[in-house]
Amino acid sequence: MANDASTVFDLVILGGGSGGYAAALRGAQLGLDVALIEKNKVGGTCLHNGCIPTKALLHAGEVADQARESEQFGVKATFEGIDMAAVHKYKNDVISGLYKGLQGLIASRKVTYIEGEGRLSSPTSVDVNGQRVQGRHVLLATGSVPKSLPGLEIDGERIISSDHALGLDRVPKSAIVLGGGVIGVEFASAWKSFGAEVTIVEGLKHLVPVEDENSSKLLERAFRKRGIKFNLGTFFQKAEYTQDGVRVTLADGKEFEAEVLLVAIGRGPVSQGLGYEEAGVAMDRGYVLVDEYMRTNVPTISAVGDLVPTLQLAHVGFAEGMLVAERLAGLKTVPVDYDGVPRVTYCHPEVASVGITEAKAKEIYGADKVVALKYNLAGNGKSKILKTAGEIKLVQVKDGAVVGVHMVGDRMGEQVGEAQLIYNWEALPAEVAQLVHAHPTQNEALGEAHLALAGKPLHSHD
Repeated sequence: MANDASTVFDLVILGGGSGGYAAALRGAQLGLDVALIEKNKVGGTCLHNGCIPTKALLHAGEVADQARESEQFGVKATFEGIDMAAVHKYKNDVISGLYKGLQGLIASRKVTYIEGEGRLSSPTSVDVNGQRVQGRHVLLATGSVPKSLPGLEIDGERIISSDHALGLDRVPKSAIVLGGGVIGVEFASAWKSFGAEVTIVEGLKHLVPVEDENSSKLLERAFRKRGIKFNLGTFFQKAEYTQDGVRVTLADGKEFEAEVLLVAIGRGPVSQGLGYEEAGVAMDRGYVLVDEYMRTNVPTISAVGDLVPTLQLAHVGFAEGMLVAERLAGLKTVPVDYDGVPRVTYCHPEVASVGITEAKAKEIYGADKVVALKYNLAGNGKSKILKTAGEIKLVQVKDGAVVGVHMVGDRMGEQVGEAQLIYNWEALPAEVAQLVHAHPTQNEALGEAHLALAGKPLHSHD
């Protein structure tokens, strides 16, 4: 079909990552004739170089920790080390299974899949493999790549990005992680579990700085207990090779040395040289600018995912891609509430949240109109069984709805689903308190926190 010049698709999608393939699947489901163009593999960063492989490494690290610590549960086991080849096989088997499933979905929905490097050639066409693919509408979904800093060259050996870290054939004896956001703390956590000595360098004053400050402090306390070092509040100045590693110097002159330096300062949009500006698409620092319905300033072009300045999360890409497909199919659509999107950092312990921070709530509603409550997981039976520490913090508008749920502790990412419903349905603490939560579960801690906030605490102090 793509080679037939007379074919005009309803939707041509440039990029087969989370946002692009979600739009393709939903669009085809709604009867649109869809072409999906991807230069590498469908699934994009999330499946092949991000969410899935990173979480596989973190789970392998969790198993290693459980083996080391098994005696505290009365189980005698020995930990003999990490076989990175076997870890990569496990990780790649997970990716492979999901990739095959996704390819099957694309085929079953009769999406025209075109493998090749595409370039926007007009507001209604993309050139790929020497052919012009025409569409009534074009969706840009070309994603992101790891960023670096001026003068800091990633060589793939001693100074590496997350892409390189995912394929590292060994456990480094020591590592410096530049950046204490999601990517940085997840790799620091996994490497520590594998046996590396890790130091995180973060220029801002806290790890995971976009989270509620209480969550950041709890994570910092847990990392200290695990022996993960970190330096906060001073920015990077330079990196240089040593005889067998890397030396990092900070703005205050402090120096750190390690075998490898992981640059984890975030990801930047893939947009350069793809014809966006030539087609008249409004841009800002490489990002494509869109409105709440993901429309660009060009009527026939939309954009989603890491390419636009919204949350860089795979599930955000899914939601944005589906929104575009439904809008083009004529359905009534509702913009994404980005505060209502669940956010999870999968380090040990996990950090999970939905809604706004206490500081943001005070800024919006006024300090005297905001109530915050902390529920310690020490009072939760299942968390005691798992030997995990942490807290659930609720942020409420006084006499009103819960506007923020912030959780730290093992497996808290699995509890964020109910937290999402609490925030998005504007639940009152008393309404959540009426729900009977299963005992003993960690999910019960959410119920207990709302019981306390509603003024009738059970397994917590007044």
